[in-house]
Amino acid sequence: MIHILFENDAWLPPLEAALQGAGLPYTLHFTEGGTLDLAEPPPEGVFINRMSPSSHTRGHQGGVRFLEEYLGHLEAHGRPVINGSAAFALELSKVKQDLALRRFGILTPRTIAVVGREGLKAAARRMELPFITKHNQGGKGLGVKLFRDLEAFDAYVDSEDFIDDPGGVNILQQYIEPQEPHITRIELVDGELVYAMNSSTEDGFELCPAVECAADDAFCPVGDSGKFRLNTTVAADDELLERYRELMAHYELQVAGIEYVTGKDGLRYTYDINGTTNFNEDVEAAAKTEGMAFVAALAGRLLAEVEVRAAK
Repeated sequence: MIHILFENDAWLPPLEAALQGAGLPYTLHFTEGGTLDLAEPPPEGVFINRMSPSSHTRGHQGGVRFLEEYLGHLEAHGRPVINGSAAFALELSKVKQDLALRRFGILTPRTIAVVGREGLKAAARRMELPFITKHNQGGKGLGVKLFRDLEAFDAYVDSEDFIDDPGGVNILQQYIEPQEPHITRIELVDGELVYAMNSSTEDGFELCPAVECAADDAFCPVGDSGKFRLNTTVAADDELLERYRELMAHYELQVAGIEYVTGKDGLRYTYDINGTTNFNEDVEAAAKTEGMAFVAALAGRLLAEVEVRAAK
């Protein structure tokens, strides 16, 4: 059995369709907090982690806390997990992402993490202008703002408009002026390139590609199909993608959408790793592929391995 751990049912239809199309058995587990009896073994099968860092924006931060513990429980009992505890820890922390990217020789923007609102102004004085603010636990673009002067930043920190990270850890990050008005997102499943996509930055920084989000959500502008375009220039054997694969293998991150921006200096700066990736159906149509079919195929291979071991 394939077990889907989730908190947002709006994201399920493409994955369910892919699993059904592959004839794979699955069951859904809505996860928002819960009780974990460590003496009880988890059910047999393969688990797919679909808990997003943005869960708190839907009132489901309890699911994040529960999954942080439950994934370890699954792994301790030898259950295969797609995007398990190491991958989830990486997804929940921009700090950990930056450190991981640096570890694998991947260029990142200069980043400062600040715990507590009171330290933000002093930290901003250590940054070159302009810079971006964001949350350590990202979520639908909340807290993502561009500042070109310190006075505007100070006013924001003091205002009622300030939005704190759910864990109180906020990020100041060097703003990379793009060579062209877009960022590039690379979708990889089990090391295989699904597609590369350009996301327009002309209207802001909230760039969730999922068609399953609410089209009227200001932080997930999915209604504009022109915002996301297939990128056909990124090759599967691109050196940067090879480094992404090495990173993903190390952190057992089987499914990821990784974003970079090409600066005016011609260098590619990677700044975000998304484990609970959603595939854009317009881009999929242009690429003549279905991202969730890759995920279903991976789950099917893992389930077959489980069944072989059980038969011995």
